[in-house]
Amino acid sequence: MMKKLLAVCLTAALTVGLVAGCGGKSSDGDSSNSGSSSAKTAKVIDVDLTSEEYAFGVDKSQPELLDQVNTFISKIQEDGTLDEIFDKYFGGGEPTPVESAALDTSKDQLVVATNAAFEPFEYMEGDSYVGIDMEIAALLAKELGQELVIQNMDFDAVCLSVGQQKCDIAMAGLTVSEERKEYVTFSDTYYQASQRLIVPSDDTTFDDMTDADSIAAALAKLDSSVKIGVQQGTTGQSYVEGSEDLGFPGLQATCQPYKSGSLAVQDMLNGNIDYVIIDAAPAAAITEAINEMQ
Repeated sequence: MMKKLLAVCLTAALTVGLVAGCGGKSSDGDSSNSGSSSAKTAKVIDVDLTSEEYAFGVDKSQPELLDQVNTFISKIQEDGTLDEIFDKYFGGGEPTPVESAALDTSKDQLVVATNAAFEPFEYMEGDSYVGIDMEIAALLAKELGQELVIQNMDFDAVCLSVGQQKCDIAMAGLTVSEERKEYVTFSDTYYQASQRLIVPSDDTTFDDMTDADSIAAALAKLDSSVKIGVQQGTTGQSYVEGSEDLGFPGLQATCQPYKSGSLAVQDMLNGNIDYVIIDAAPAAAITEAINEMQ
C-alpha cells in the first residue's frame, strides 16, 4: 500500500496544479472543473496491459559514464539498496527528500534530466525532489564523487536534453524504446513496468476482465467519441496512438495528452474525458491521492 505521506504530498501538488489550470481546457488538455462538485473517485483496473523495462538514458558521448552507471546498478541490486528504496515507496518505508545544487559548469557535477510529475519515481515535496529515481540519482552522484544537479522539464524533453548534451543522464521512469535510443544510450534495466487503465469508480465496463487481451479488445471497440487521457510523451500515449517501435496497434479512441497523470485523472473525474492510461505505479499513487481529496 502506498504511503500516506506520498498521498499528502501529491494532494498538495494537485491543488496547486488545479488552481493554475483554471480557465478551461487548453491545447494540451489541462482543464478545470466547470463548477460541478467533484465527489467521484477513481479506480485502477488491476491488469497489466503491457510489459516494459525502465532504464536510465546516458549521454552517448560519455561511454565511461554508462559503464559507471551499469556498475552502480549492479551494486545496488546485489547489496539490497535498490530493494530498500523500492520499499520506501511500495512497502511503507520513509522517503528521503533529495536536494539539487545549482548548475555550475566550473564544478564537477552530475546533471540529471527528469520530469518531477511521475510519482512515485519523481515528484516534488516543497523545493525538494522525492522518488525512486531521485534517491538513486543522489546515491549515484555520491558514488561518482560529484555534486547532483537535477533539471526538471517536460517529459518529452528529457531524452532530447541528454541527446543535446545539456544533461548527463535521463532519470525519469523511462521505458526502453528504439525511438529514445536515437537520443540516449540506455543503461541496464532496473525496474519492470506496465501500463494500467484508470476508470471512474462507478464504471463497471472492465470489472469482469482479468487479462490484457480482454481489456485490449474492449478498448479497441471504442470510437473517437471516447477520450483517453495520458501523460504527454509517455508510453501511455504510445499505447493509445499506436507505436510500431513498441508494438502497439493503437486505438480509435481520442488520445488526450496532459502535462501530468494527476491532471488527466482529475479531468476524468470532472467528466471531460472517459479513461486514463498510465504506468502502474503512478496509477496507484495518483488514484490514492485523488480519492483522499474527494
